Amino acid sequence: MRSRLHLRHSALLLEYGDDRLMIDCGGDWLRHVNSISPSAIVLTHAHPDHAHGLRKGVSCPVYATAQTWDLIERYPIADRHRIRIGRSLRVGAIALEAFAVEHSVRAPAVGFRLTVGKASLFYVPDVVFIRNRRRALNGIELYIGDGARLDRPLLRRRDHHSIGHAPIREQLDWCREASIPRAVFTHCGSEIVRADLRLVNAHVRRLGRERGVVAGIASDGMKLRLRVGTSGRRLDAPQCRRQGDLMF
Repeated sequence: MRSRLHLRHSALLLEYGDDRLMIDCGGDWLRHVNSISPSAIVLTHAHPDHAHGLRKGVSCPVYATAQTWDLIERYPIADRHRIRIGRSLRVGAIALEAFAVEHSVRAPAVGFRLTVGKASLFYVPDVVFIRNRRRALNGIELYIGDGARLDRPLLRRRDHHSIGHAPIREQLDWCREASIPRAVFTHCGSEIVRADLRLVNAHVRRLGRERGVVAGIASDGMKLRLRVGTSGRRLDAPQCRRQGDLMF
């Protein structure tokens, strides 16, 4: 589903200094990814709406798990790097760690804990649940999660695994448990895309308030700033980029 505010597959671009880290690159980014000029790309999993924008290759380094590389092995990507679950790595100034999540059996997925300086966020656009969730979300200032469903899960069972999507309501419970102050939901499903976004945002904000979380729905071109210094938390929608802030 598409709308004026949700035209393309979800992707996250983090900017800090000269670093421009893109997370996920779905099929409709195929003709646009080079114009973004990312310094590196990391993939959560190999589903077409997360990886097929790379099927003609890309000039920057690409990072993915071994399972994802197996599924996109024919893509003409020269600079390949392997992500290992539970092991930290650094891409420029941005440190990241992958956590296994339940979402798909055929295309196993991960979520990323991303840290610059004192600031950390967690990005997981498709998820049923996060393995080792307590450690994954400890100290996180911003959770960017799965917007497929609002209140009810979209789940099936396959090979003794749960596949599909946890609802926003449940993910906000995770945020409450981890004392995460803010959450934004992306990769939105038809339940959100077809609806009046004002009403949807009001519902999500209410769900967040009930759990002590400032929450909302992402839209194309949304920009936020995360202060990475030691002066405390600050999350807002900036008019311009400032040195010392992480933009996404």
